[in-house]
Amino acid sequence: MGQTSKPDATTTARNPATIHPPVGPYSHQVEVNGSQRWLAIAGQVGRAPDGRVPEDPIEQVELALENVLRNLEAAGMEVSDLVKWNWYLVGQVDAAGRREVTLRWLGGHEPASTLVYVAALAAPEYRVEVEAWACHAE
Repeated sequence: MGQTSKPDATTTARNPATIHPPVGPYSHQVEVNGSQRWLAIAGQVGRAPDGRVPEDPIEQVELALENVLRNLEAAGMEVSDLVKWNWYLVGQVDAAGRREVTLRWLGGHEPASTLVYVAALAAPEYRVEVEAWACHAE
């Protein structure tokens, strides 16, 4: 992939031809410039508003992404403002299922991304956590 940029030109996602192509729905780098608002979103787990935490890790992926979206919306932002996110997974989480949910959620957007398998998260029932950075032009 080459270079893509948002219409407001405050962020530019790149996948340099001098390194391997991304192995998933992400960009190797995202440059931000100009006048903008930054949003740091704390790690969001697969917990529903009523406190329910499903056992199924893919359901936790869906809930964690819903929570990221709710945070973006509360700041007047959207998925296309997402610049970077970090994934933390515990145990085996179906990669194909996670990828399918993620691709649908991103809708073609490809932020910079890191995925790390960890021994545990804040509570034993959590299998998925997603933290994110977003940037919106003023």
